[in-house]
Amino acid sequence: MKTILRIRPRLSFLPQQPHRHIASRIAARHLTSGNYRVPAPFNEPNLHYAPGSPERQQLAEAVATLKQRLPVRVPAQGGRAAGDSQGEAVSTYLPSDHQVKFSEYGCVSEADVTKAIDAALQAKKVWQDMTFHDRASIFLRAADLVSGKYRFELIAATMLGQGKNPWQAEIDAAAELADFFRYNVSFAQEIYDRQPTVNSPSHHGRTDWRPLEGFVYSVSPFNFTAIGGNLVSAPALMGNAVLWKPAPMTAYSSWIVHQILLEAGLPEGVVQLVNGDAKLITETAMAHREFSALSFIGSSDVFRSLWAQAATNVAQNKYRDFPRMAGETSGKNFHLLHPSADTVNAAKHTVRASFEYAGQKCSACSRVYVPESQAPVFFEQMKKELARLKVGPAEVSTAFTGPVIDKKAFDKITKLMDSAEQDDRLTTIAGGTYDGSVGYFIDPTIYVSNTPDHPLFDTELFGPVLTAYVYPDNDFDSVLDLVDQQGGGFALTGNIFANDQTAIRKAENRLRYAAGNFYVNCKITAAVIGQQSFGGARGSGTCDKAGSSGLLLRFTAPRTLKEEYGKLDEVLYPSNFDA
Repeated sequence: MKTILRIRPRLSFLPQQPHRHIASRIAARHLTSGNYRVPAPFNEPNLHYAPGSPERQQLAEAVATLKQRLPVRVPAQGGRAAGDSQGEAVSTYLPSDHQVKFSEYGCVSEADVTKAIDAALQAKKVWQDMTFHDRASIFLRAADLVSGKYRFELIAATMLGQGKNPWQAEIDAAAELADFFRYNVSFAQEIYDRQPTVNSPSHHGRTDWRPLEGFVYSVSPFNFTAIGGNLVSAPALMGNAVLWKPAPMTAYSSWIVHQILLEAGLPEGVVQLVNGDAKLITETAMAHREFSALSFIGSSDVFRSLWAQAATNVAQNKYRDFPRMAGETSGKNFHLLHPSADTVNAAKHTVRASFEYAGQKCSACSRVYVPESQAPVFFEQMKKELARLKVGPAEVSTAFTGPVIDKKAFDKITKLMDSAEQDDRLTTIAGGTYDGSVGYFIDPTIYVSNTPDHPLFDTELFGPVLTAYVYPDNDFDSVLDLVDQQGGGFALTGNIFANDQTAIRKAENRLRYAAGNFYVNCKITAAVIGQQSFGGARGSGTCDKAGSSGLLLRFTAPRTLKEEYGKLDEVLYPSNFDA
């Protein structure tokens, strides 16, 4: 496996002040750069890792090489070299084998966080004045590094550290990450192109799409390597400075992403990657007067607490700005079958949506509503498909469902499963079993509830557990209300399986606020950037839609300008004169 080389970008920053010759060079570039157009984005083609394929062999080699290096040492700050722990080291372990240490990452102190923020703000002084074309080129170059030079290294890190099988790691750490970098460039171009189209004679109006005046604090989750890349690229591309706190299990994969950005030419200091105690980092960041935005992916409860913390600081006038709060959080997502549905197709989609990556996607299906006439076929097909699936370590190519991420998640899910097995309101259709002796493995599990108001329809588990309700065919209309009311107050993803167009239209209308991403006759996972932007409302977040210009807009502070070319001849208006 190739080792990432630290290549110092051509634009580097000192903590004290930006280089004057760099600033003057950028100013000169503004005079000569013209009106460049960025290239059209495209979705990164997926590799499929079929037996005997070259990519399967390359990935196997990358995984084997990474295993030989375990535990990998990750610095407390992303700009440092691997092995430079800085502070007390914290260990993470393989989800598939909790006796094997995967990484040791250093921890920043409160002083380190403050210095990182100050350095980012200093770097921003030059970064925000760089032409958009130059900033875009860095992220487009990073996309090619992700899809080429570092593809298998990133995928191997995601497989081992986050428990994803080759396909799930491919669509995340390679394809989606590259897509975010490329499409965010086009979304930024879309925003910069938004200029006034109407001007009065001798008047000229325009919009200056300024970055936020302070810094953006980005917090990324364990389940997607690509999300961290998006939480960084969206604000940075618009000229912002970013403090990035990744989840512990992604410390190594996030460090690789950061190194790729530096190799692509991102000036040091613009993105400050910090590892360590989440509470310490967050409190330090959000207590800073220059805190201008939170970009967060994680649980709804945590996001609410951070919002409350920011609101308290706003009330006490601790910030210069009113900070932006952008979040994509929890979900209790649904599949809904109409009596006219292709039931076999719906069952296949439901298996993928519920049990790929052990149900640890924000968009995963965890509740399903099945008409009584279709229930026997639906559950029989589900059991048929589950009989073909294997549960096992991510690096075993035949494993469809891998481990859940850690002991905390395993204990939470299995405790509920133990309770469910004793619940006379529930019938176990499949699974209900687990084994944590080596890795955190939970078998795909389906419960059917004989009551429509079971707590499982509202409880987010973030694991491979699906709860079903079988409804009388004639109750479809009332089930629409049930679907809308349940789900723990979340509204992330949902769908309808039907061949009756009237039923499809009715579901789309009645469930308009039940899901930020709504699908017809397909599973509710795997939104593709550029094709389906992603994000929910209600308790699932701020619906800013990652994979769209909407998210990037949150990190701008637009200034409107007006220029007049004529002279004012008279102060009084015609109505001020007497006849």
